[in-house]
Amino acid sequence: MANPAVKIEHILTPEAYLLQENDNVMETRHEYVNGLVYAMAGASRTHNRIVRRIMRQLDQHLEGTPCEPFQSDMKVKVQRANDVRFYYPDVHVTCEDETDRYYNERPCLIVEVLSDSTQRVDRTEKRLAYQMLESLQELVLLSQESPYLEIYRRRTEWQRECFAGNASVTLESVDLTMVVQELYG
Repeated sequence: MANPAVKIEHILTPEAYLLQENDNVMETRHEYVNGLVYAMAGASRTHNRIVRRIMRQLDQHLEGTPCEPFQSDMKVKVQRANDVRFYYPDVHVTCEDETDRYYNERPCLIVEVLSDSTQRVDRTEKRLAYQMLESLQELVLLSQESPYLEIYRRRTEWQRECFAGNASVTLESVDLTMVVQELYG
């Protein structure tokens, strides 16, 4: 059964998608997967709080470095041959000199906050797509329901590592250590 929050429109080229999506005055954002465009579901209050807390820590930690964190309004482009995707991760960090106004192509860290409606896609399709990015060092999946996160790291060949509660976790890609529970208030 299809997710009612996801609407498939018509086949578009990447260029047509970007023309339609960039500077979009409508509040609905869309992700792009090989010509198909999907409307994104809204985020809960809890989701927004978690994103705000991790962004605050990243922003403070990365100040004065070449690395920059972005929230969900900045797209990430994933391309391998003719497989072209644009996603809006909840948070991502790039330490490269990215030049496009609307998307990044070389993040070193991506964070997704899971919800009931997005976790299947986040854990499968997006995780596998993100891992195709040569620059990506870590992918973090955060539970929205409890202080729990999973990290997939390139250096461990994308093996899952789990952290919960008062455990400390280091985001090696940006050298930031934090306590899981602090992201949840």
